[in-house]
Amino acid sequence: MYTVAVTRDFIANHYLIGGDWGSENQPHAHHYVAEVSIEGTQLDQHGYLVDIVAIEANLDAIVSRFRDVLLNDLAEFAGLNPSIEHFSRIITEQLLAAINPPGSGALRVKLWENATCWAAFRQEF
Repeated sequence: MYTVAVTRDFIANHYLIGGDWGSENQPHAHHYVAEVSIEGTQLDQHGYLVDIVAIEANLDAIVSRFRDVLLNDLAEFAGLNPSIEHFSRIITEQLLAAINPPGSGALRVKLWENATCWAAFRQEF
């Protein structure tokens, strides 16, 4: 199994809904780090699982939508608590649709909310 990975950091704002989480219920920012890893069994004609430049470009486009905005206001989070669990799934689904890797494998986004806390979502293709 081959693996390629790319990391991006960005700041976004959110507030939690649906429970009493104290200050987390008020708008606040996190310095997120998105770790993207793609695993697969098949390389393309250039010997790439997925071209890292393509991963970077598509991840940058996705992250730019979330950078410095209030996640609660975005359509992707309509009706959802903007948790890092939901956020990691949303990034995974958007990136997988954008890069369309060959063969079979999995794409995982591990989203760090701070230096010690993260959530991840993994989707097979």
